[in-house]
Formats: sequence, structure tokens, C-alpha cells
Amino acid sequence: MAMLEIAGFEKRFTIHHLNKVMPAIKDIHFSLETGEFIGIVGKSGSGKSTILKSIYRTYLPDHGKMMYDSSAFGVVDLAHITERQMLHLRKYEIGYVSQFLNVMPRTTCRQLVTNALLEMGSTEAVAGGEAEKALAHFEIDPKLWDSYPNTFSGGEKLRLNIAMATVKQPRLLLLDEPTASLDQQSKMKVREIIEKLKLNGTTLVGIFHDIEFMEGLCDKVYDMQTRKLTVGEKVGVGAES
Repeated sequence: MAMLEIAGFEKRFTIHHLNKVMPAIKDIHFSLETGEFIGIVGKSGSGKSTILKSIYRTYLPDHGKMMYDSSAFGVVDLAHITERQMLHLRKYEIGYVSQFLNVMPRTTCRQLVTNALLEMGSTEAVAGGEAEKALAHFEIDPKLWDSYPNTFSGGEKLRLNIAMATVKQPRLLLLDEPTASLDQQSKMKVREIIEKLKLNGTTLVGIFHDIEFMEGLCDKVYDMQTRKLTVGEKVGVGAES
């Protein structure tokens, strides 16, 4: 059984004030083994983020299966598990990184990353130490560690977002344009973490407009325009963002 298998996935959106149903994506098929990384490419509006949000259950799929081999519940269809089960998976197994930081107010940068580890059962001492390592890796100025993120720049917020998700070493990590506003040095820090997570068995699904960033990193690339899956040595050839 694959770690993640998407089969016949379809999503539509209802525009209530126009009384219309708009098709977003359909006929999506791909699968991933443990520790594999798939990059999803395609034009803006092609439905890349919709796939990630549906795996994370922000959206409910209209058709198809999203089979995930969980540690807690065994093989489950993410489209049909209970809300309680999904909350458990989000807390302990499935991470999500977007371009935007959405956190509780009046919680410091250091507390946010520490809390992510405490949720996983780490002690205060271990969580605090690992949080500092993560913040240092992503080159967040130590002067900011005890500040509130609403004062941060866009790049600082994004790096904090990535630190919060990756420090937990999730079994499945969803990356929605995580390097969009980062400079080249910060992008390489993200790449280092992705490579480390892969080595430790994390399975990843990512969206990147920077094809060069994906080169040599992804095991598979799924093209939204052609509905073709590229595997192995051919990854990155002819892909368009």
C-alpha cells in the first residue's frame, strides 16, 4: 500500500449568488511511497492548491479517493474520515505550509515553534532546544525569537511557518509555494530541510513555481495541464510553472 494514493479526484465549487457550479479539477491520479516527494506544476488557476487543501481537508472532494496510510488509524480515505480523526492527523502526522502565517495572537515566535513540539509529546527542555535550532537554521534573528510574528516581514513569517511545520517531522508534509517570497539563501535552507525530512521518511507533496529549486529534489512531477506523471530521471524535463 502506498503512503498516499489519489484516484479519480474531482473538486467543484458552488458560487451561490450566481447559482452556478464551477468545475475546478477532475481526473487526478497519482501515488507516493514513503519518503517520496512529488512536485505539482501548472499554470495559476489550474488547481494545484486545491489538491493540497483537499488532502488537508480544508476542502472536501466531490469525487474520488484520497487514501492515506496513517500511523494512528491504518489506511483511511481522507475524503471520508471523521473530523476528530482529521484533527488528530493534522496534529500528529500531516503538516501543511502555505505562503501565509495564521497563528494565535500574542504568541511569540519561540513559543510557536516550541508549542509545535510540545504537541508531539516533547519535554519543555527538548522542545525549547529544538525550537532554537530550527529558528537558527532558517536564520530568524534571535532578537525576534521573543517577538510577536505580526511585526515580521513577509519572508520572516514564511520562514517561521516552515520552521513550525518541519520541526515536527510529519509523516506527510504538504508545501504550497513555501519559497515564494524567499531569497536564494533562504530557499537553500528550505531545500536542506526537505532533503533531511526525506531521508527520515517524510512523504512530501509540493507546489513550486521555481522549477530550478525542484530539480534533483522531486522523485515525481505531476503536470496539471497534461495530467502526466513524470518519474525518476525524467523529472524536471519539460515541466512548466
